[in-house]
Amino acid sequence: MRRLAYVTRRLAFALLVVVGASIVTFFIARVVPSNPAAKWVGPHPTKEQLEKARVELGLDQPLHVQYLRYMEQVLRGDFGVSVRTHHPINDDLKTYLPATIELVLAGMLLAVGIGIPLGVLSGAKKGGAIDHCSRLFAVAGVSIPSFWLALLLQLFFFGVLGILPLGSRVDNRIILYYPIEHITGLYLVDSLLTGNLVAFKDSLLHIILPAFTLATYPLGLTIRMTRSTMIEVLAEQYITAARAAGIPERTVLYRLALKNAIMPTLTLLSLSLVYALTGSILVEVIFSWPGLGNYLTAAIVSIDFPTIMAVTLIVTVLYVLVNLLVDILQSIVDPRVELS
Repeated sequence: MRRLAYVTRRLAFALLVVVGASIVTFFIARVVPSNPAAKWVGPHPTKEQLEKARVELGLDQPLHVQYLRYMEQVLRGDFGVSVRTHHPINDDLKTYLPATIELVLAGMLLAVGIGIPLGVLSGAKKGGAIDHCSRLFAVAGVSIPSFWLALLLQLFFFGVLGILPLGSRVDNRIILYYPIEHITGLYLVDSLLTGNLVAFKDSLLHIILPAFTLATYPLGLTIRMTRSTMIEVLAEQYITAARAAGIPERTVLYRLALKNAIMPTLTLLSLSLVYALTGSILVEVIFSWPGLGNYLTAAIVSIDFPTIMAVTLIVTVLYVLVNLLVDILQSIVDPRVELS
């Protein structure tokens, strides 16, 4: 009951955050000098066409009425029509959102799968070669700009070695001869589910560079946070007692120490996941990844208000949900965490 009450309060707070973000984004978008009606009609519109477009888009209504009508539409699950593409935004999201989710998940898996073990070893071998190397890698990871790293990776692995593709999500040859059946929208998952190993291999090769670029910053943070908390936990008396009792070092590190050291890292990972969602915009542009970042970039350039609003709401909802899930996970992992 206590956890249910906590989740209810957090959901109510999350709803306020989403509503606040929608209000700010909506009214700022309307303040920007532009003419959505002209973009909707196309080049060389007549006065009558512009007026008709204003009525169709609801621009003839007061701002608060426009906002309320828009939110009513969103609550029905309809984000409207893109001014740029003239396609329903829901249809566009079915194409672009899975690509971004796949890229972000791949990046976070790299950050967690490499960062936590390296942080544990670095904390356990403080002052050793592993510690120095991992700290150097962590500092480089949080310091190197993602766009610069992306260009370096493209230059080396594509331009020099020629072993990884320059960009895109899958090769055109795969689209023609080994098309991936759409199930989840995640190419790696869908190709495995359908046994399309040729497409799986090609998708894996295409995602390596953008995923590693996206993972570098959260990976560096994960290593540093895990290392510092492991050093603190390993100095506790119960760890000394466990070692004196002859418990294997691997058990001491990964079952006793890590359980208590992982809490700050989980909080950091939730923030890193949100960073990955927003940071993927630049990475997707550089690697020509057909995801939400490319979609949003094109919308901003063309001042496509409905698309900008839709992406903003989606990212905001994902942000508050991730934070809520991490808080609940922390309370499960460590019962000492207060649900307040």
